[in-house]
Amino acid sequence: MAANAHWSKRELNRQIDGMLFERTAIAGKDNEQIKQELAQLRNNDVMSPDLVFKNPYFLDFTGLKGYYSERDLEDMLITGLQRFIMELGSGFSFVERQKRMIIDGEDFYLDLLFYHRKLHRLIAIELKRGKFKAAYKGQMELYLRWLDKYERQPGEDAPLGLLLCSEGSEEQIELLQLDNAGIQVAQYYTELPPKHLIIEQLQKQIALAKQRIDNRIDE
Repeated sequence: MAANAHWSKRELNRQIDGMLFERTAIAGKDNEQIKQELAQLRNNDVMSPDLVFKNPYFLDFTGLKGYYSERDLEDMLITGLQRFIMELGSGFSFVERQKRMIIDGEDFYLDLLFYHRKLHRLIAIELKRGKFKAAYKGQMELYLRWLDKYERQPGEDAPLGLLLCSEGSEEQIELLQLDNAGIQVAQYYTELPPKHLIIEQLQKQIALAKQRIDNRIDE
C-alpha cells in the first residue's frame, strides 16, 4: 500500500502509528483473501473497497466535543477538507456537499459526495450521530441507486456508500448484510480515547469479523 501510494518514510510512519492496516476493512478478512487482494494491488494496481474503507475514522481535527449536530460535523469536515481527505485515504477527490436529488418531486440531500480514482466509483458519505439504525440502509440504497442512474459515467463502477456513525451497532450491521448492497458502516471519533482502548476495540472487531467468516465456511 505504501509503494502504491508513493508514501514518504515520514508518511509511512504516520500511517503505522495511526494503525492504518488494523483500521482497514481488509484486516477482518481471512489471511488468504488478504494475500490475494494485496497481490492484486502490488502486481496489477487493482484496489478493492476493503483496502479503502476503514473503521473507525479519526476526526479529532474537527475540534468537536460534547454535543454537536450532524451539520456541525459536516461544516467542520468541509473546513478541514484536506485533513478529512488525508484520513479517508489516498485516491479520494471531493465532488460536492449536500448533493441534491429530486425523487418523486421531493428533494433529498446527500451529505458528502467523493470520487475514488483507483476504485473508479463515486463514494456517497452520510454523517450520523449515535448508533447505526436499520433505516439508514434504505436511505443510502436510495441515494446509491439515484447516483447510479443519473451521475455514473461510462467506465465507472457502481457507486459505494459510507455511513459514518458516532457509535457502532455490530449485530444490526451483520444481519442486514450491508456489504451486498455496496454500503460500509464505520464509527468515527471526534475525541480520541487512549490508544490502548482503540487497539483493544480494533482487535475485538477483527476477531469478530474473522469468526463470522469461519462460521459461514462451517455452515
